Amino acid sequence: MRTDELDFELPEELIAREPMRPRDASRLLVVSRSDPSVLEHQIVRDLPGYLRTGDVLVFNTTRVVPARFAGINLDTGGKVTGLYLESAPEPDHWRVLVKMRRHRPGVRIGLDLRAGETEPVELELVRRETDDGVWLVRVTGGEGALERAGLPPLPPYILSARRHAGEAENRDEDAGVYQTVYAQEPGSVAAPTAGLHFTPELLSTLRERGVGREDVTLHVGRGTFQPVEVDELESHPMHSEHCRMEPGVMDRLREARAKGGRVIPVGSTSCRTVESFAGRGVDSGELDTNLLISPGYVWRVTDGLMTNFHLPRSTLIAMVSALFPGGADRVREIYAEAIRERYRFFSFGDAMLILP
Repeated sequence: MRTDELDFELPEELIAREPMRPRDASRLLVVSRSDPSVLEHQIVRDLPGYLRTGDVLVFNTTRVVPARFAGINLDTGGKVTGLYLESAPEPDHWRVLVKMRRHRPGVRIGLDLRAGETEPVELELVRRETDDGVWLVRVTGGEGALERAGLPPLPPYILSARRHAGEAENRDEDAGVYQTVYAQEPGSVAAPTAGLHFTPELLSTLRERGVGREDVTLHVGRGTFQPVEVDELESHPMHSEHCRMEPGVMDRLREARAKGGRVIPVGSTSCRTVESFAGRGVDSGELDTNLLISPGYVWRVTDGLMTNFHLPRSTLIAMVSALFPGGADRVREIYAEAIRERYRFFSFGDAMLILP
């Protein structure tokens, strides 16, 4: 597949700089995999009217950690920004993506603290691990260092859009709104954004109407939103993410489908999880997946999808394209309609429901 098939032009003012309030007030573009004539403009709280008793929604219950940080190079005074990626096996060591003028082992970085915090947090560069800025660092600051210095890991395009609009990049409410209401296990450096639209009230309504719910966990890594920079999608070095499925989930999904129910993951990460387990013939446990879903993919469990509007030239657009017989051509048509109707795009933006 040519990468330029995944491209489109988006006016910057359509990049959502904050979420809708309440969460389920976001717009919902309803389309169908099998019927191109279905194209309806609704609101997320209308979702129960499009689902049937016996359908199952699959949610990713990962919790976002305060992974973004800022600070100064303690040797030069230069500004430093970065992203926590994961804890390393060595005690008091992290892997981080760091942006600064001079990288060399031994450089110390003093992190800015969140309001009300006083105990300092420092990072010392130990060794470079990748060519794109990932370093192993030694952390001084004790338990809770990330919580004292970390910020919600809002994607760069939101911060840029806020800056261009003359708004503050960081807001006190970001930590709450960039988290699903059902988040459980910490581990993600980006939110499973389709889930941001759900409220406890909407979840209750779906349950009362007989719509099933299954939970999985995929810890979202920085590669999720990474643009595809090669000409052919299949040459893209797909990122790997860790996911988990509890015993019984896959059996219940198969049983629901056998009874005529439809399995509709909420978000690409939930979709990637169930398809990864099904593709490997594994019903439960943990695995690392680098599954790349693109047109021509044979779906194993997924019947539909609820998802946000994604970045151009991304593997997420490729996944959505794989759901339609018309592939990327159909997705570009749908996105063009969303742009004409002034839908809000990306992580804090509106949603699309893709029915079978």
